[in-house]
Amino acid sequence: MTEASTPGTEIDLSETHARQVRVSGPRVQDVHFREHCAERAAQAAVTGWVSNELDGTVAARFEGTRGAVEDLVAWCRDGSPEAEVAEVSVETVEPEGLTEFTVHDGVA
Repeated sequence: MTEASTPGTEIDLSETHARQVRVSGPRVQDVHFREHCAERAAQAAVTGWVSNELDGTVAARFEGTRGAVEDLVAWCRDGSPEAEVAEVSVETVEPEGLTEFTVHDGVA
């Protein structure tokens, strides 16, 4: 795993929003989707992770302020410049108090 941001301080989970997403389409892997996602997350102070999945999708978890998390979810609908996104499924999940954003190497 590679860190995309420096570990943060303690997080107030009552103010933290969390979403888990799965991105599918003709080209969502091998197009630098994870790296671009991690850069956006670091800029927005969002914690979580992003991973290539065996079924060809990209999965991610975002935790942070409502606006920052929703902005990242919206970004996933287009993805990296080379990506071709067909669908993004979004699930509201309980925050885990993650303190950094990680890019999982390879396919999960």
